[in-house]
Amino acid sequence: MKFTFRWYGDDDLVMLKNIRQIPVVKGIVSALHDIPAGKPWPLERVLALKNRVEEEGLELSAIESIPVHEDIKLGLKSRDEYIDNYCESIRNLGRAGINILCYNFMPVFDWMRTDLNRILPDGSSCLDYDDDELASVIKKMEKLDMPAWAQSYTRKTLFKMLEAYSSICDEDIWRNLEYFLKAVIPVAEESGVKMGIHPDDPPWPIMGLPRIITDEQSLERMLAIVPSPCNGITFCTGSLGPKSENDLAAMIRKFKGRIPFMHARNILRQGPRKFSETAHPSGCGSLDMYEIMKALHDIKFDGIIRPDHGRMIWGETGRPGYGLYDRALGVMYLEGLCEALSMDHGNCRGY
Repeated sequence: MKFTFRWYGDDDLVMLKNIRQIPVVKGIVSALHDIPAGKPWPLERVLALKNRVEEEGLELSAIESIPVHEDIKLGLKSRDEYIDNYCESIRNLGRAGINILCYNFMPVFDWMRTDLNRILPDGSSCLDYDDDELASVIKKMEKLDMPAWAQSYTRKTLFKMLEAYSSICDEDIWRNLEYFLKAVIPVAEESGVKMGIHPDDPPWPIMGLPRIITDEQSLERMLAIVPSPCNGITFCTGSLGPKSENDLAAMIRKFKGRIPFMHARNILRQGPRKFSETAHPSGCGSLDMYEIMKALHDIKFDGIIRPDHGRMIWGETGRPGYGLYDRALGVMYLEGLCEALSMDHGNCRGY
């Protein structure tokens, strides 16, 4: 496996030169965040991003993400144009030599939290979710700007979008996902690009919106739509972990060969539909990170992996969930587990 790190571009307070100093990290995961959802990604822009990363002695290992336009998720007549544009973006990733693409099919929202700065007893801060607080948080916001969203919404446009989904059920989303996958996966195969769908985060309906990629059964159903190695999973432990019934290690073993990309982090369940993000080690949360890494070792995972959302520690400020220090600690912890499991310094070490 290859250790990577998320980077948001030259306006990211975490600079490539900082990331390069983390011993095990050689790959970068990034995106062209200024291109609106539905527009094709020009080859020259993809190459410019790749070259920028390579200038710092790193490689662009994956794109996370190319947003899927809402008209595709809603199944509107206009979706074919947006799917054609998506296919062109995939082709340009292949032309640039980038072979992993993370995406999601979550309606309206990307990952959602109700508190971006929950202060923990040790003085660090973390991302937090409480389903009971969600509605009041949305109502208070004049402008929504969650860090991972492809675009920001005003309250007016948000509620207009929610209204568009008011008559859409789970099976509608499944049909629209099937339509999308049957169009794009053949292009991904031709382009040498493995697509990995990111689970819905949190893994349950929010604001009346369907969330369909939430557990083993839904992942199995998604993979069966197009049984191709290019139709895969971005396996995110922090997104699947809030559902206690999800056996993450067993799922990793079951989906061997269909996971090109791993997001590895811990969360602490605090009640039904309530959790906080924590430091990566097992003892800090509800997930057994040793068993998760052991499952990857057992299936001889040869994809890429990155630490996911981290706390803000040691006085750091910046993009919530995406500071430098705690994610650097996290990736070194994951490497330590990997090295101990392998008993062979040549297998898992990325430096």
